[in-house]
Amino acid sequence: MNHEIALSVNGRAEQVTVPASMTLLELLRERLHLTGTKEACGIGECGACTVLLDGKPVTSCLVLAVEADGHEVRTIEGEATDGGLSALQQAFIDAGAVQCGFCTPGMILSARALLERTPNPSDEQIVEAIAGNLCRCTGYESILRAIRLAADRHGREAGEERRLPEKDDRAAVHSNGGDAGAG
Repeated sequence: MNHEIALSVNGRAEQVTVPASMTLLELLRERLHLTGTKEACGIGECGACTVLLDGKPVTSCLVLAVEADGHEVRTIEGEATDGGLSALQQAFIDAGAVQCGFCTPGMILSARALLERTPNPSDEQIVEAIAGNLCRCTGYESILRAIRLAADRHGREAGEERRLPEKDDRAAVHSNGGDAGAG
């Protein structure tokens, strides 16, 4: 059975007819051609398909498209500002947090949700915010530095100060030794 849904995607109103079984991930990639949201595990374990639904990170492979009816969805394509990179995207580049890039969209959106609710997060809050996003390349150190850098830059613009950790500061993101696989 098909359903007519209306939602906002990256600030743009969309009205589409979808089958009841279509996931939000499928809608974004196949119907709306927003391929920055990545498909990987398909069971909500890796975070590659993370998008923001009403400002909260969700794994779009587990959300049905019909559940997004009447809601705001933000994908990595909506992160850019004025045709350029957002400050958060730039921080990921500056901190070397982009390697293969497959996890990057989900990581950035999880970080965006954190920074919007907590502009100057603790290291523990950063680790918790990205705990649902797996990375096999960076070992997480550079991702943590990128999020800290974005928070620091935002804080400086607001007149606040934050200590950036030294390059060798480490935080265990996942119990399986997220730092051990630094690439």
